[in-house]
Parts: sequence; C-alpha cells; structure tokens
Amino acid sequence: MSKPILVLKFGSAAITKANGELNQLVMVEIARQVAQLYTDYHVVIVSSGAVAAGKQYIRSYAGEITQRKAAAAIGNLLLLNKYAQFFSPYDIPVAQSLCERGHFANRDQFLQMKDTFQELWENGIIPIVNENDVVSSHELKFSDNDELATLIAVGFGADTLMLCTSVGGLLDDKGQVIPRVLQVNDVFQFVRSDKSSVGLGGMTSKLTFAKLATRMGIRTIIFGMNEPDGILHAIREETGTVFAPQDNSLSARNRWLGSGSLVAGRITIDDGAAQALQNRKSLLAVGIKNVAGDFEAGEVVELLNAEGNLVAVAKARESSVVIVQNLRTQNFEVANANDIVLL
Repeated sequence: MSKPILVLKFGSAAITKANGELNQLVMVEIARQVAQLYTDYHVVIVSSGAVAAGKQYIRSYAGEITQRKAAAAIGNLLLLNKYAQFFSPYDIPVAQSLCERGHFANRDQFLQMKDTFQELWENGIIPIVNENDVVSSHELKFSDNDELATLIAVGFGADTLMLCTSVGGLLDDKGQVIPRVLQVNDVFQFVRSDKSSVGLGGMTSKLTFAKLATRMGIRTIIFGMNEPDGILHAIREETGTVFAPQDNSLSARNRWLGSGSLVAGRITIDDGAAQALQNRKSLLAVGIKNVAGDFEAGEVVELLNAEGNLVAVAKARESSVVIVQNLRTQNFEVANANDIVLL
C-alpha cells in the first residue's frame, strides 16, 4: 500500500530572519523532524524564502517585479543548498520543483508533475517546491505558497496539509490557540492582521485554503515552529489548530477540476439552478442570470449564486457566445453534472 502524502508549507517568515538571511536553526529543525516522518509519509515541502534570501544581492532592492525575479533566481539556489545540507545527515536526498500556475491548469502537465513526484518518492527523495518566480507572469501567479501547497495536497490526494505560521495556530479573541475547528466558516471572525514583512499571505489566506482542503477531505493543520518538535506535536494534534476533513468522494479528476484549473469565465445562476446543483443535477441555460468572460467549450468557469457567492466550478460544454445565444432554450445543457464540482 502506498504511503499517505504529507504536504508541509513554510513561509518566508518561518525560515528567514528579519534581514532576509535564511534562518538555519529553523531549517535544521525542519530536516530533523521531517526525517522522523520520512518512513511513514511521502513528504512534499513547499518552501518560500527564495526572494527574501536573494534580495540582499540585488543592489538598491526596492521590490520591483524584475528585482524580485532576479532575487528568486539567486535565492532558490541558496534555499535548496541549505535544505540539501541539513537533510544530508539523515541520508535523505532532496530535489527542487519550481511550479507555475499553468502546471495545475493543464491536466496533462499536472499528471506529468504528479508522476515525477511519485518517481522521486519511490527513490526516497523529498521534493522541495516553490513557485517559479523567474518566469511566472503577474496574471498567472499563485496568490501565495499557501495556495501552491493546497493545490498539491488536493491534486495529489494528500492525507494531511500543514501550514506553518509565526503565531502557532489560529488564535481566538483572547489570544489562545483554537485546538480544533469543524467548520472553517465559523472562525473567520478571529482573523487578525498577522502578515509578516517578508511574506505574502496571512491567516486569511491560510483559512481560505484550509476551507478548500478540508472540503476535499484533507486534514489541515496550522502550526508553528516556535516550540520544540513543532511539526511532530502538530501532526499528532497536540499543538496548533486542526481543521477536520469533510467526507469526500470526488474522483481524482474532479479534485483537480475543483482546485487547480484556471478560470476562464463566470456564470451567475438563479436559486433554482443553485438548488439543482446541490442535488447533483446538470446546469441548464434557463437557470443562468449572467455570463461574464470570453471562454470556449471545455474551459473551466466559476458558478456564482444570485448573491454573488462562489458555489461551484464547472467545465463548460459550450462557449460563452453559444451559451448567451441559448439562454432561453429549454434543456440546453451548459455543464454536465459530472463536470461540476461543488465548493
């Protein structure tokens, strides 16, 4: 039987110091603790820190796009070398995987990436993943590495997703870590402004992607590295905040559709159509209130209810032009139930 998959994400704030230097003490601890989980899990480490580590080499660094790309080109080398150094005492080799948003949007490219990771795992190698900042376009970037880690976890069918944060978990209004959350929507009220000076995300980002991951049946843990054995205690649910996974029976293809596809358009539907989707029915043209975007048949669209809330994603059977032309056509199928993923 294949090992369960564990995806660990560390942001810039976790593995770099305030001046941008890599925090080697934390990276040593990551290697030590992951080595103890290595025999029980196929591990993926999603690690930020390349731009933060490399920007000190860019003269007059001001955070401009080209400067960030240059800093990433330098910093990725520094980052991987340190991970290789710190995993070496445990005889665990590491590999670098630089991902772009398009690798998840294109199913063939995604499956190739998945096969490559499987080959690495079969050879005892841990992939270290980061966004390919050098070539990623602004429009197609991941929102942050919380998203990248979640897409990997969902697409690969991970058992557990762990997101590291400087505050050690989700804090309640008294500043105490909430140990367990059953419904993510119930705890957005506790979000505070915790984004670091070197990171892109924050607690809102982590909760947003915890919501997606748990809906796809993945246990999600927000934890910290500020205490001894932070990873080991968190995976045993002794520290941090654990978000309980929901029952999920989606196929691998529909997990990919619901998480990794680039959205080409948006369709607003009425209450009747929204209820039909909940009953696992197809989307018909007569239930559509508005079509936004220029998309072709086979592209992925978001489905919004009458209040503008995202309720599903779907692969369109027809182009936006054809759909608009047939809004009053009875039994005109816009998206088949098998190509709709409720969110």
